[in-house]
Amino acid sequence: MDRRQFLAGTTVGLTVGAAGCVDSFTSLDGVSYGREPELVADRPAAIYYPTHTEEMTMGGMAMTDDGLAVSLSYTFPHRFWRVFNRDGGYEAEQFGVDSDDAVHIMANIWDTETGVVLPVSSVDIAARGGNNVDERETVYAMLSQRMGFHYGDNYHLDGDDTYTVDITVGATTARRFGNFEGRLGEPQTVTIELDYSEAARNELAYETYEDRQGEPGALDPMKMEMDGMSMPTGRVRELGGTALGTGLADDIRYAAAVLSADRFGDAPYLAVTGATRYNELVIPSMGLAGTLTGSDGEAVVEGASLEPALDPELGFHYGTAVPGATGEETATVDVTTPPQVARHEGYETAFFETPTVELS
Repeated sequence: MDRRQFLAGTTVGLTVGAAGCVDSFTSLDGVSYGREPELVADRPAAIYYPTHTEEMTMGGMAMTDDGLAVSLSYTFPHRFWRVFNRDGGYEAEQFGVDSDDAVHIMANIWDTETGVVLPVSSVDIAARGGNNVDERETVYAMLSQRMGFHYGDNYHLDGDDTYTVDITVGATTARRFGNFEGRLGEPQTVTIELDYSEAARNELAYETYEDRQGEPGALDPMKMEMDGMSMPTGRVRELGGTALGTGLADDIRYAAAVLSADRFGDAPYLAVTGATRYNELVIPSMGLAGTLTGSDGEAVVEGASLEPALDPELGFHYGTAVPGATGEETATVDVTTPPQVARHEGYETAFFETPTVELS
């Protein structure tokens, strides 16, 4: 069975989103499909205001054995983009809504103690219910203006029913420091019982932005809460240590610092964050290299690969050990691979230029 033909559903709970037109979804002869405005004709090669947003329904939440919260929600199915390397360059390819797609499923995953989102793992969703639905698929790591980092995809649902959904969070691929060390190294599975109703989905609100669509800028992230717990959107954090400056290029805002805390080892540690220009949301899945140059013009470290990392204070970042660094150096950052994360509308044209950025 095609990966889009398996399922999901949710219990109607807290909804978050924007009010607006609800005439955005049609069901004919049992076939449902999304109806989105046309894309802006001349989209900038930058972050821009999307054509619309949709209300979403929070369906359920569960906890893994090692302290991760996993929430599941849905909205109308909609287009998104994935990044591919073709002919020596990177480009975003649109994935549209298929005629049998019923919802766009979203999973948020974060550490309950620190509030750090987990953008460095695979996530599988297995669903049982409906008319003999029994499927497991890997969903995409995604970045959206309203939700920040999450995992999701469009899915076909096999009728109104209660579905048993198993969400497996794979082992984390990032280096881990502090209370993340020794954790997140094994897959963890949670189960959420979710009710799906086509009628409830059809009542979700929908808002368009004719006056702003296509203009540089971004919508504000949503404030999401369920069962009394706030759900983080994954904003970057202050790095502390000795700051090396900030820089902005291709709508990515960089910051760097040298730290000497024991948890990073004996050598000084270079930490770099990459965030969206607006709202400073974490941008994962990119390749970065860092260079530190002393006041004498000599490189303390040159083109060092910056590895994805999780830290309870710094959150998600990129870093490496830099023996001999003092924090008095000039820092430059090179993008060796643009962000490979899937994008919702408003991000799909950004983050493809890879200039060297000198921080100041």
